[in-house]
Amino acid sequence: MKKRKILFSILITLVLAISIFLYINKDKFTYVGSVDIIEVDCSKKHQILSDVYESDQKIRKSNELIKYAKEDHRNQELVISIIEKCGMPTLQEVTQKHMNAIWLGLQHTNKKYRKKYFPQVKKAVENGDLSKQQYALMKDRILMDEGKPQIYGSQVRNGKLYKLENPETVNERRKEMGLESIEDYLKNFNIEFNLN
Repeated sequence: MKKRKILFSILITLVLAISIFLYINKDKFTYVGSVDIIEVDCSKKHQILSDVYESDQKIRKSNELIKYAKEDHRNQELVISIIEKCGMPTLQEVTQKHMNAIWLGLQHTNKKYRKKYFPQVKKAVENGDLSKQQYALMKDRILMDEGKPQIYGSQVRNGKLYKLENPETVNERRKEMGLESIEDYLKNFNIEFNLN
């Protein structure tokens, strides 16, 4: 009987500890399943990508990723499914807003898919279908995913600039990509740039 009480107490303590941990870290848990290739009608990609863009922006403005995790996940599946079933769109086929929807879907998906589709993003930038700024942000995020220093200083983690390669020349690299200075960029996060 005494062993049961001890086991029950340990179990209750464990459940309570896990519940507290999950509550404290609830903003970090947005996983809703694997990203699957789904059926899409390529003749409707304009409307699909318009909807993805509007949805993504609504989610980011609300800053409630948990609340919209399923919608965000669906957007990612739609973007990846369009690329897989219809090919990577170009500005000859769709608008800039639609291309931005493709980029947003890939930028906001998990690291596996970001890395997988990055060569197509790079080619789209080279063709003028996506911007150099979009390239820089995705490149930095992929480097951060891999635990490597970022190049352009676009990624902030836990209220701090994520580690940066050659910080003394970051503004030169940023300028080449059409980005504002690192000092001005970090003001948006109330972070002061420090070479050390």
